[in-house]
Amino acid sequence: MHTFLHKIQFFFSLFRYLTLRRIANLLLLALSYIRSHTGLHKLGNCSPYYISIETANFCNLHCPECPVGIRETPKSGRATFDFQLYKKTIDELKLTLIHVILYFQGEPFLNKQLYAMIKYANNARIYTSTSTNGQFLNNNNAKEIVLSGLNKLIVSVDGTTQEVYETYRVGGNLDRAIEGIKRVLEWKKELKSITPLVEMQFIVFKTNEHQINEMKQLAKSLKVDRMTFKTAQIYNFENGNVLMPANKRYSRYRQDKTGKYHIKSTLPNHCWRLWSGSVIDTNGAVLPCCFDKNSEFSFGNMGDSSFSTNWHSKKASDFRSGILLNRKQHEMCRNCTSK
Repeated sequence: MHTFLHKIQFFFSLFRYLTLRRIANLLLLALSYIRSHTGLHKLGNCSPYYISIETANFCNLHCPECPVGIRETPKSGRATFDFQLYKKTIDELKLTLIHVILYFQGEPFLNKQLYAMIKYANNARIYTSTSTNGQFLNNNNAKEIVLSGLNKLIVSVDGTTQEVYETYRVGGNLDRAIEGIKRVLEWKKELKSITPLVEMQFIVFKTNEHQINEMKQLAKSLKVDRMTFKTAQIYNFENGNVLMPANKRYSRYRQDKTGKYHIKSTLPNHCWRLWSGSVIDTNGAVLPCCFDKNSEFSFGNMGDSSFSTNWHSKKASDFRSGILLNRKQHEMCRNCTSK
C-alpha cells in the first residue's frame, strides 16, 4: 500500500511543473510538428519543452559502444558544463521549459556542480532527471541526490553478475552500483521524500539477455520504482554485431533478405525530437538531438548568442527542412528510433 500511495503522490506532484504558458507552448509545438508533415517547418515563437545538458563530456568507464567510453580523453578535452552558462540557459527558457535532462554522454556525477544545477532548475519549477552508471552513489552523494530535489534517477545495471556486467560496463563494479541504489532508496525513506523516482535500466545485449528474468527479480528485491529494458544502439550494425541480442524483441535491428541489418524504424521524413527538444554540449553548442554524438550539426553556440537565436537560426531551419525532404541522408538519423 505504501508503494502504491507513493506512486500516486509522485504522479500528482508532476502537476507543479505545468503552467498555462508551458502547456500553451507544448500545444504550439505539437501543432507546428503536425504542420511539418505537409512541408511547413516554421516554429514561430515556440521553444522546446525539454533540453538535455551535457554535464560532463568524459566518463570513468569504457563501455565499447559509447563514443565517450571508447576514448579516454574527448577530442575537445575533458570539460564540465559551465554553471553560469547553465543559469543563463535556465533563466531564458524557464517560462516554457518543462524538463531538464542533466545527461548527454559522459558521467553526470563527475560534474561537482550537478546538485546545484538540479536545485536551480527545481527552484524554477522545472522537472529534472539524470542517468548514471552508479559508481559514485556513495552515502553522501545519495543523500545529496534526495535533498537536491532530483525528480528521476536512472541507474544503468546491465547484468546480475560481475562477469556479465563488466563485459559492457568495462571498469565498473556491479556491487557498487547496487549498493548505491540501496542508499538512495534508504535516504528517500529517511527523509520522507517521494523523489527521486529510481529507475533501474538494463541495456539488452547478446552477452546479458539470458539474465533478463534474474534482473526482474533483482529489481523486485531492491524495490526500485521502475525497471526498464532498453534496446542497444550499435554503431556497426549493417553486417551484424556480436552484441546484438538473439531475442528480436530487444533488438533495434532486423535482417533483410540480403543478410544486411537495418533499424526497425521506418524512418519517416519528419522527427518530433527536432521540435520538442534540444541538446547543449559542454562547449555550449546547441545540437538537434541526442544522436548528434560528435556535435556535427551544431545550430550555434550559447557563448555567442541566446538559445532562442541558435534554435531558430538558419542552420536549424535548414536542418529541419533537410529532414523533411530526406531523413536518411544523415548517418546519425539512420540509427535513430524516433518516429
